[in-house]
Amino acid sequence: MERFREKTLENPEVQAAYDAMAPTFEVKRRMIALRKKAGLTQEQMADKLGTKKSNISRLESLGHSGSPRLSTIEEYARVLGYTTRIAFEPNTIAGVPDARRTG
Repeated sequence: MERFREKTLENPEVQAAYDAMAPTFEVKRRMIALRKKAGLTQEQMADKLGTKKSNISRLESLGHSGSPRLSTIEEYARVLGYTTRIAFEPNTIAGVPDARRTG
């Protein structure tokens, strides 16, 4: 499977799409890790957030490319005893203009 991924990512368009989705996947991975660290199932997390397990499953799904809303991330973190922080970093994806050079 790893060889397939490597071969697929040799395509520049596929690599660009993969890179663009990386931040969303990282947020989802961290959310899952925090929930598991708290010892909660998806169903228990849904109860804490006043929603359905299916919504938590979709929210955490790495197969679902949709980005969670910031308010959802904040509430998810809050019920687990965390706060959120957003950082802006220079874009390192090839071919994306650096906003600092425009003017």
